[in-house]
Amino acid sequence: MPRVSLRLSQIVSELGGQLHADSDLEIDGIAPLESAQPGQISFLSHPKYQPQLLQSRAGCVIVSADMAEAARQRGACIVADNPYLYFARLTQVWRRLGRRDRSGGVHSTAVVHPEAQVHPSAIIGPLCVVERGAVIGAGSQLYSRVTVGEDCRIGARCILHPGVVVGADGFGFAKDGEQWVKIEQLGAVVIGDDVEIGANTCIDRGALQDTVLEDGVKLDNLVQIGHNVRVGRNTAMAGCAGVAGSATIGANCTVGGGAIVLGHLTVADGVHVSAATVVTRSIRKPGHYTGMFPIDDNAAWEKNAASLKQLHGLRERVRALEQSKN
Repeated sequence: MPRVSLRLSQIVSELGGQLHADSDLEIDGIAPLESAQPGQISFLSHPKYQPQLLQSRAGCVIVSADMAEAARQRGACIVADNPYLYFARLTQVWRRLGRRDRSGGVHSTAVVHPEAQVHPSAIIGPLCVVERGAVIGAGSQLYSRVTVGEDCRIGARCILHPGVVVGADGFGFAKDGEQWVKIEQLGAVVIGDDVEIGANTCIDRGALQDTVLEDGVKLDNLVQIGHNVRVGRNTAMAGCAGVAGSATIGANCTVGGGAIVLGHLTVADGVHVSAATVVTRSIRKPGHYTGMFPIDDNAAWEKNAASLKQLHGLRERVRALEQSKN
């Protein structure tokens, strides 16, 4: 990316915040606190990193009001209501200013079916495949090796990272004796606006109805979305999460890395699922949910696992004792 250099006054003019520094100080990069150099800007997102703040060589640090005094003693700072959000917006400024000309278009190695619709402002990268009837919206970008299956629709300003597959067949089979009979997947995938999908994530087409990702959904790398799943607005899922067929995830949810939501369940709006949790029942109320067995050395884990198998019997014995006292 071409070199970007901004004065602190330009940054504050673009993003706001209170500047406590020489407004003409030049910043030529963004870096973590521990490795930032005098010409770079960094941020402090949590008070526990205050020792790193005091030791940082950063030319300027973005901090909250609570950390402003300590930051001013160290040197230049920008005080913002939400330093992490300020940092996120600053990275967007950096990307915009440093981006080479990337007008819309289809790479010469991409394969786009004549009956697909690709908006002129969309970017279709190397070795992508856009099949018949697919629709790619305005300002969307498909990085290399993305596949968009037949009749699937991608909204505006979406980003699909390398290896994403949208619209592969869902996993549907009926048993016939010892054999499996394929259930043809007749639905598609519908993706809203401002969705970002990480590398090698797969979103299966629906069996009869469409699989749907609503506006603003963010999926990390290696996420599996099964057929007929619906994911609500602004929900985010971390790497290796999986959602089985016909589950419904509400809006503004988060799903931690490696977590699983079983099929045909409903998860309400505003639910936060911890990493490695397996959701085995519908969740009707917003909140933070966790279900995992803590790691331990193997011998202790085996003893605890053996005890868990006896919990039902112990519960019945306690119940019988309580009843006998009555």
